[in-house]
Amino acid sequence: MATDQVIFKNVSFRYAEDQPWVLKNVSFSIKQDEWVAILGHNGSGKSTIAKLMNGLLFPDEGTIYVHGIEVTPDTVWDIREKVGMVFQNPDNQFVGTTVRDDVAFGLENRGVDREIMLNRIEESLKSVRMTDYLFHEPHRLSGGQKQRVAIAGVLAIQPDLIILDEATAMLDPRGRKEIMMTVNDLREETKVNLVSITHDLNEIVGADRVIVMNDGEIWLETVPRELFKQEESLREIGLDVPFTAKVTNRLKDTVDFDQQPLTQKELLDQLWIFHSKQ
Repeated sequence: MATDQVIFKNVSFRYAEDQPWVLKNVSFSIKQDEWVAILGHNGSGKSTIAKLMNGLLFPDEGTIYVHGIEVTPDTVWDIREKVGMVFQNPDNQFVGTTVRDDVAFGLENRGVDREIMLNRIEESLKSVRMTDYLFHEPHRLSGGQKQRVAIAGVLAIQPDLIILDEATAMLDPRGRKEIMMTVNDLREETKVNLVSITHDLNEIVGADRVIVMNDGEIWLETVPRELFKQEESLREIGLDVPFTAKVTNRLKDTVDFDQQPLTQKELLDQLWIFHSKQ
């Protein structure tokens, strides 16, 4: 049975006493090897959850556990040994003059043996398809390439949990597609715990579970297939479903779908099956 690797228990948070609550009595858990997408419009509280999970912030009320350790100022460095975080802007994470130096930075800080370090650099860059850029300067890379290097830097330290905090927000459509392909590949290869924070429903297709935030509270916990059926309700809280889901929802009165298609290929396959039965 999978164990809870992250637990939020009645967590509330605000940035100052005279400001409104950003999170209000939020409770959820994330199991081992699970990919959970935390979804919501700007200001819904989703990025605050990421910062609380990594010890960048601490709750005003309630408790948070990451891999059995309560997140407090006293345990924050233990937590960060277990949690890796990739932010919106990869330029803010780069410290090395080359891709290799940058990926090595976290390992050097942890005193990792040189031979082990070189192997981890190679394996992590291979995982994100960036081995050909070992000696390139990070700032000369494309947006998608920069973000893949940032992910490699997190992978190299071998955390138990990786948080992607709006990691595709500053990328063009091609860059977003590259990063989501990388994320899906990583899940298949490493089975690492993954939390992705986003407002884009196109990015949650591969997630095991989705937590939808609205006005600092959990609006819904479900799986992507079920979420995509709720197009009208999602629009009311400032979110929009992917094009495939829109087409599916328009055709439901005339096509008997076996299940809600998640991808364009699934939609075409089911339409072909329906057509062949006519």
